Amino acid sequence: MADITTDVLIIGTGPAGSATAALLATHGLEPMVINRYRWLASTPRAHITNQRTMEVLRDLGRDVEEEAYLFAVEQDLMGQNVFCTAVAGEEIGRMQSWGNHPLSRAEHQLSSPAHMNDLPQTYMEPLLFKTACSRGAQARMSTEYLSHVQDAEGVTTTCLDRLTGKELTIRSKFLIGADGGNSKVAEHAGLTFEGKMGVAGSMNILFEADLSRYVAHRPSVLYWVLQPGADVGGIGMGLVRMVRPWNEWLIVWGYDINQPAPQVDDAFATKVVRELVGVADLKPKIKSVSTWTVNNMYATTMSNGRVFCMGDAVHRHPPSNGLGSNTSIQDGFNLAWKLALVLKGQAGMRLLESYQAERAPVAKQIVTRANKSIEEFGPIFKSLGLLDSVDPVKMQQNMDARCNDTADAERQRTAIREAIADKVYEFDAHGVEMNHRYASNAVVKDDQPEPAFEKDAELHFQPTTWPGARLPHVWLFNDSGQKVSSLDLTGHGVFTVLTGIGGDGWVAAAKALSKEFGLPIAVHKIGPRQEWQDLTGDWARAREIRDAGALLVRPDHHVAWRSLAAVDEPERELRRVLKTILDL
Repeated sequence: MADITTDVLIIGTGPAGSATAALLATHGLEPMVINRYRWLASTPRAHITNQRTMEVLRDLGRDVEEEAYLFAVEQDLMGQNVFCTAVAGEEIGRMQSWGNHPLSRAEHQLSSPAHMNDLPQTYMEPLLFKTACSRGAQARMSTEYLSHVQDAEGVTTTCLDRLTGKELTIRSKFLIGADGGNSKVAEHAGLTFEGKMGVAGSMNILFEADLSRYVAHRPSVLYWVLQPGADVGGIGMGLVRMVRPWNEWLIVWGYDINQPAPQVDDAFATKVVRELVGVADLKPKIKSVSTWTVNNMYATTMSNGRVFCMGDAVHRHPPSNGLGSNTSIQDGFNLAWKLALVLKGQAGMRLLESYQAERAPVAKQIVTRANKSIEEFGPIFKSLGLLDSVDPVKMQQNMDARCNDTADAERQRTAIREAIADKVYEFDAHGVEMNHRYASNAVVKDDQPEPAFEKDAELHFQPTTWPGARLPHVWLFNDSGQKVSSLDLTGHGVFTVLTGIGGDGWVAAAKALSKEFGLPIAVHKIGPRQEWQDLTGDWARAREIRDAGALLVRPDHHVAWRSLAAVDEPERELRRVLKTILDL
């Protein structure tokens, strides 16, 4: 007999594990989440929080969303990425990032009811963990995963109670490995990967110092420091990241992965801080030092039977593009509703196969994008003349040459501007964050052709109701003066049918099938004299169906199926689709 029994056991309380626990608990289940440590994240690590992740928090409840905004650094203060010789030194250039260019800001505002922000993991993780526990999840700290064995009915996991030194067993119907980049669950589950671990080494130095006099006039999350000859990275580039404006910071610099990780004491850490900040007598408070490796690996299989992995366990990459915790939380948003329906007997096991089909391509995409973003610093180094010599004196002369009144210097200045501007693919890749279109047995496309991307799909989000895509956001209004996002009418753990004037057949069909399948299905007719009205016409332009057509939207806001117009037997059509998706 197992010591503990639960429906779902989650290994890891990071963004992926805590978000999944919170979602499952919100769906009425009582998952268990364990952590080998005594508490949650002790360093800020992940921090960029994109709109899609904020939509997940919004789905958890407006209280969760509002608390995130309360502790987050707002989008305006995320500012413009600065390239400089030191934080207090000469500025080389900057780019408007994270949706702060006016054109990008407009796209952000049109795309979502949520706002991008900077919320360090030390704030995000406790918020998600608290939400999970307050809604019914069980949690055990100082409990270490050791191994698991699965059978036809469930999974038996052996853990170590690190307080008593005793082993215990936990029996669950499903096991989720959200245990980070060195995931033992993924290893024991036999998941397959492509890529390579440990392609480079980096060190973090977390410190406190009031730098407001150097940065408050040019707010940014990231200050990229180029210092030829400095003991900071291969060619003298380091990163000073804002954690809290403007007195808590994180420095990132590289070391040779082929050598042992450096041992850094406070004196050396202080030296590095002073070099990159550019203030020789600065007295920083060193809070912590840690080393980590840059990885380039993604899972090609994300599940095996009743075992699922998510987060850094299946996409292992550098922090470029700020995709880590965002993708981790969105993994949970994809899986949680499916597990809930299966556990409640409202769907068959085949529905769970869609998790791998839908999220494995995302894992590959973001790992590839994050590593490519590192390579895209090359043109900046080249334009500054940092690749032409290894002599620090010559490198500095090459950088200084951009200030000359010569034709060569003018060409160099142009090259520098263009190279910095091209970093938009790392620092404002809105399409990478929002353009996910799923293809799996949980989406019924009925041979409807996929719309082509009209702009660069990495930079620009293109809304569509094509099955598999996320439902477009528009504002809808009622007679009381309230407005809601179209996304607010969907999600919350249930399927939703959206239709318009002429959609009474879909309304009746949804109500009948909800009763037949024992499955809650929300229904909204959008139009004049309905509860929600399209007063601006934005919904009519975004929905891509006729007034008598219908959209079936999944609990994770993705369109499961659509009927472009009325059909003769709406109940039969909707039954066909639901039975296909739910494996009934």
